[in-house]
Amino acid sequence: MRRLLTLLGFMLLVLGILFAAQGSGYLPWPAESFMVGNGRWVFYGGAIGAVGLIVIFMAQFTI
Repeated sequence: MRRLLTLLGFMLLVLGILFAAQGSGYLPWPAESFMVGNGRWVFYGGAIGAVGLIVIFMAQFTI
């Protein structure tokens, strides 16, 4: 169970970083994506990444 939650948390963290990078314009890929340059996705990505960190922390220290 610990490995599964750690993997889930890592995937959320990576997706959050990806969304934030696209929203800020640092990663304009794919070019036709609606997320590129849209500042709202920086906050969404940050929130998703934070949830991923919390899941990783909880998997490592509470279960």
